[in-house]
Amino acid sequence: MPKMRAVDAIVLILEKEGATEAFGLPGAAINPLYSAMKAHGGIRHTLHRHVEGASHAADGYSRATGKIGLCLGTSGPAGTDMITGLYAAIADSIPMLCITGQAPTSVLHKEDFQAVDIESIAKPVTKYASTVLEPGLVPGTFAKAFQIMRSGRPGPALIDLPINVQMAEIDFDIDAYEPLPVQQPQATRGQAEKIVDLLLSGSKPIIIAGGGIINANASEQLVQLAEELNIPVSPTLMGWGVIPDDHRLQSGMVGIQTHTKYGNASFLESDVVLGLGNRWANRHTGALDTYRAGRKFIHVDIEATQIGRVFSPDLGIVSDAKAAIEVILEVVRERKAAGTLPDYSAWADECTARKSTGHRKTNFENIPIKPQRVYQEMNAAFGQDTTYVSTIGLSQIAGAQMLHVYKPRNWINAGQAGPLGWTGPAALGVVRGKPGQKVVALSGDYDFQFMIEELAVGAQFKLPYIHVVVNNSYLGLIRQSQRPFEMDYHVSLGFDNINSPETNGYGVDHVKVAEGLGCKAVRIEDPSQLADGFAKAGALAAEHQVPVVVEVILEKVTNIAMGAQLDAVNEFEDLAVEPDDAPTALVPLGAAATVGA
Repeated sequence: MPKMRAVDAIVLILEKEGATEAFGLPGAAINPLYSAMKAHGGIRHTLHRHVEGASHAADGYSRATGKIGLCLGTSGPAGTDMITGLYAAIADSIPMLCITGQAPTSVLHKEDFQAVDIESIAKPVTKYASTVLEPGLVPGTFAKAFQIMRSGRPGPALIDLPINVQMAEIDFDIDAYEPLPVQQPQATRGQAEKIVDLLLSGSKPIIIAGGGIINANASEQLVQLAEELNIPVSPTLMGWGVIPDDHRLQSGMVGIQTHTKYGNASFLESDVVLGLGNRWANRHTGALDTYRAGRKFIHVDIEATQIGRVFSPDLGIVSDAKAAIEVILEVVRERKAAGTLPDYSAWADECTARKSTGHRKTNFENIPIKPQRVYQEMNAAFGQDTTYVSTIGLSQIAGAQMLHVYKPRNWINAGQAGPLGWTGPAALGVVRGKPGQKVVALSGDYDFQFMIEELAVGAQFKLPYIHVVVNNSYLGLIRQSQRPFEMDYHVSLGFDNINSPETNGYGVDHVKVAEGLGCKAVRIEDPSQLADGFAKAGALAAEHQVPVVVEVILEKVTNIAMGAQLDAVNEFEDLAVEPDDAPTALVPLGAAATVGA
């Protein structure tokens, strides 16, 4: 049996498990692992400016590729810096492996420098967390971590390595190591029969397609199922892209914040709902009495404890989304061949036609710029292959109401946790996972400022993407949520910048900061300049291979449509009254809906 340091065995295991993309910062307690990576040469590492940024980059890489990204850091504060990243990953069922250094085992009880019980801290936000106290446990701990991350509902893990454990010599043969089998629940034929029976009992069935379908790489099968049944599909925020926005059966997102008006309207007309790989998140359902009224629900999810967590469905099935869709397809095709499948053409056509209604106006000429115009110009400037990255705030909400997504893993969003600052470093991870592809990040000014130092990572490692920063110099979503309290309290970010009077009271000069960090930047103050600005940003990114910031100066106060229940969403801005009011809508206002097959 070959002998080697534990860290050399770790690197071989990472390679065999397919986890070869790392983001992090070296430090004294993790240097042995870095030495093994340097000697091996097969683990690519991106050096970040903040460990939290590294964790978000690993998360973004995992979401973009379906692989497991690595986040590395030293002991103490490096581990605690990873906690927000782990929370964002577990909240959205994303596998990601964090590896921390640790003080020697002999001093863990002596309050040694940067010795913290990171295992206990990380357990609530991971599927698995372990401090490895014996060198011989290293291979088995990593094998177990990878198995747990991939089995059932995916999620992150953290492995903490005392420095003496890293340096210890162990017996290890990589040729004798094999990844442990992944365990996924599989819907049975009998369960599929019950799903189809209940689904077809309605006259207006609809599918709610969640992020579990993307995790299972089952988007193609989902579209096949919808087409065989000829029934509408509404993606959740995490499932956006599972069916192209311009597909005739994509009926629009449902929700009280991220939604389309026609999507909510079609859902409220439905009578049987099949949820696949979704969580019934509160920003999707709104008030449950309105959401559930007059409808029967089927819930299929990979995690048994998700069934009934928000409400008890009429039928709940524990299954991997792909396995469930495939066996449901089998039953549906048999019934179609036998001529016993109901004809839902009228219902499907009704939902498709509804996509030409209820558009929000985007074609504003105002200066300062209204945010709706930004999303209109983004639709026009960026093609169907674009991958969008966003996190939280009015920018994310309005973006999800007005942008278009056509492919799985082309909408990368920290949906449940929504940590400010996630967008930029996550975009860097997406670029690592999708080299040569168009990546566009979307942030408000506060999200952008949270981890702005990570722009230097993109400059250093030549990771080009476009970062659209819609700057209203406000905590816009918080300001809007303060309206019931009749206050506008500590939410303004504006000040007179003595070094940049051209910012006109908007405070931070994002252009200078971006340039100071080695990137390029464009500031836009007139809506007529948006198209040229986006084109210039694309050219700069291609030429210099660095992130390019497009700062758009918005009006300071804009309220975005939202509410407490699906049938009572508050509209604060104008709706479109003619097609030119919303020229990048999927279907022109009032037109016959003829969208992609």
